[in-house]
Amino acid sequence: MKPRLLFLLLVCLSAEVIMAADPVKVLFFTKAAGYEHQVIKRGPAGEPSYAETVLSDLGKREGIEFSYSKDGSLFSTDYLQGFDVVFFYTSGNLLAVGNDGNPPMSPAGKKALLEWVAQGGGFMAVHAGSDTFHSFEVTGGNPPQSERGNRYRNNGEASDSYIKMLGGEFINHGPQQVATARVIDPAFPGFVGLDAELTVKEEWYSLKEFSPANRVLLVMQTAGMEGKPYQRPDYPLAWAKPYGQGRVWFNAMGHREDVWDASYFQSMLTGAVQWTAGRVPGSVTPNLAEATPRSGELPPR
Repeated sequence: MKPRLLFLLLVCLSAEVIMAADPVKVLFFTKAAGYEHQVIKRGPAGEPSYAETVLSDLGKREGIEFSYSKDGSLFSTDYLQGFDVVFFYTSGNLLAVGNDGNPPMSPAGKKALLEWVAQGGGFMAVHAGSDTFHSFEVTGGNPPQSERGNRYRNNGEASDSYIKMLGGEFINHGPQQVATARVIDPAFPGFVGLDAELTVKEEWYSLKEFSPANRVLLVMQTAGMEGKPYQRPDYPLAWAKPYGQGRVWFNAMGHREDVWDASYFQSMLTGAVQWTAGRVPGSVTPNLAEATPRSGELPPR
């Protein structure tokens, strides 16, 4: 090989190594226009929330660069270009100031987010990320049960654009309890090496509006659970899916501090960051019909 060609090849290889070594840049966005969970509340002087502290430690170990925000007004095409992944732990209608008093997202900001994901961005959410932009709910707070009727029907294509991007929507939850989620894809990033079943205490979300494009990763085993929200067949609890050219990941767990501390949850989060950023492969072959064939059956109101 000619010296100049060899030099150019070495330069290209070095550039690839440098690019591969760059940390994944993740925006952890936690505005609560609805109910604000304890794990995302900051201290009275602005001290980091419990989840932010966990992610900071995780980022140092895993080479992930987290940024933290509760300011919805920042969302724009230019702002999103600074990140590889956007990570939501949010609630309610983010276009309203809502319960936490932080600046809302504009309609243009929401549109920019969805377009950014569709054009190749990575998006992930946990727990109340599915309790966000409810279809037909425009309140800026946490609506009373009497105003949640649309959650107890399948709205399909009439669902909010965010819900269609995410691949599912929160209905309700019962009392915190010990229950079991079954791992469906043990080869997916972050699930490798986990037990076939996770039996833990959690605030388990009951969900609907599952996209046919979902690659189900965890299934909620409802038999024996306490509460009307679980009077239904097994349903997806975590999944991955494409959205245009982008990658979307969701896990309904994440209410409790001890869940955030758990190695299995941190493993799933790390895998999700790497996968949504496009750093590692993972199958997104749809399996909703096989994994949870009756997931469209909703619980009683």
